[in-house]
Formats: sequence, structure tokens, C-alpha cells
Amino acid sequence: MPLSPTATRDLLAQLGHQPKRFLGQNFLVDGNIVRKSVELARIQPDDTVVEIGPGLGTLTAALLETGADVWAVEKDRNLHAHLEATLAPRFPNRLHLLEGDAVEHPLANLPIEHARGGFKIVANLPYAVATPWLDAVLSGPLPMQMVLMLQQEAAQRYVAHPGSKSFGAISVFLQAAYDVAPGHKVAAACFFPRPDVESQLLNLIRKPVPFVFPAKVKALIRGCFQQRRKQIGALLKARLPAHSQKWRELLQTGGLSDQTRPEAIPVEWWVRFSTMPPLA
Repeated sequence: MPLSPTATRDLLAQLGHQPKRFLGQNFLVDGNIVRKSVELARIQPDDTVVEIGPGLGTLTAALLETGADVWAVEKDRNLHAHLEATLAPRFPNRLHLLEGDAVEHPLANLPIEHARGGFKIVANLPYAVATPWLDAVLSGPLPMQMVLMLQQEAAQRYVAHPGSKSFGAISVFLQAAYDVAPGHKVAAACFFPRPDVESQLLNLIRKPVPFVFPAKVKALIRGCFQQRRKQIGALLKARLPAHSQKWRELLQTGGLSDQTRPEAIPVEWWVRFSTMPPLA
């Protein structure tokens, strides 16, 4: 069972641990949200699950109790040691703990043979690392499903529609590979310490034919969105002068023009761009 706010505070005191804001350490203290995370991810016995930032192990224990194998990466040395001393002995050979940075180890050192066999990600993501971590995951291999606890601002940015101010490069990369299934809103009161914002469980299901952007295409798309107020014709001419005319002709076949701004270009057109020279 998840710890209450009081029990969480007491355990942290026993560990001599002060929650670190820069690591986004807001510990989940609502059992309903823990159950909802596991339910949305449809965790089954023998599933392979990656968890980011297990903290005190509340969600980790719930995942393990389903019979799943869990690969988890925790940056905080103190919390990693706590998990090694408490959870690891309870679930020998099924809990695989890594002390490290999630951006450097986005899949918690999950062996490639396990990844190819299919896996899921369930994570309570700190705001500061959410986007670079997700960007790394979207380079593949791709999980079958991701259930991610995120601050609402980040969740809204990831699933934003073209034409909105929130739509950006990470929206393109994510939506080319995943469909958004119903998730769940999470109140600030479900955490200790209580954050200043509301959160959301984002439920992402891999598309039947997901698209993974090559690194050089991702760099181009990021560059375009960094100058999002500029028109796409000018951006392409500056970045790919020898090929910009072909790209502009492709735009016109979709009813778009040189004056279109990056934030108004649909995901499927960014995918089509990736098949054009010199990127293909």
C-alpha cells in the first residue's frame, strides 16, 4: 500500500532524506493513483516494465506484485540504497535496479533481447528530465505502451495539435509513433511534498506502424521549431538550399505554402519530409 503523507514524511526522516526539488522528488501518496497507473498500463504477469525514478518504491512494489519484471533507474543514491535494502530482497531476480541518470539510461539498462521481445514503461517523470528522456526513448526500441505521470503543462505539450502554440518538435516525434488513449488527471494533493501544479497520467499506445525519425531529421525539425515564427519556405531555403524547392512542392500538394509556419504543419507531413533528399 502507498504510504500516507505522514508515513512518507516519517520514512524520509528515518532515511535522513530531504526531497530534492531539482530532481522532482514528489512522492506519490494516493493508492488510487498507483492502482490507476497499473490498470492503464494493463500490466500482466511476466510483462517487462521499465520505471523511471522509483523513489521510495510505492509504484515499483505495485508493478512487481502483478508478477511483472521491473527495470528501474534511480539517480538519488540514498533512495537507490533504500530500494536495494527493502524491495530487492522481496523480489529477487525480478527487480533490476540501476543507480544512474534516466536521460543517459532511458530504458534502465534493459537488455536489448528483452526490449525486442516487447516492454512497457510506467513512470512518474520529473519535469526537468521529461522531454530529453522522452526524446531518447523515441529513438527506439519503442515500448508497446507508456503510462507517464507528468505535470499538465508537459502532457499538454506532448499531445498538442498542429496549429496550437504548444505544438513542437517533441509533439511531432511522439505522435508519429504513438496514439493517445484515455488517461487520468491527478491532483497535487496526491503527492508529498505537494507540487504547485496539477499532473496527468498520459496513456500512450504504440501505433501499428510507428515512425521513428532519424537523428538528422530530428535535428532539422528541432531547428525549425526553434524559429517557429519564421515561415517554412525561408527555413528550408536556409537549411537545405539545394533541395528546398522539392520540399516546397511537397508542401503545396498538401495545400500548404511557403508561408506556413512549423507549428501549423501536421505530423504526417514531417514524416513525409523525412523521405525527401538529402534526409532519406
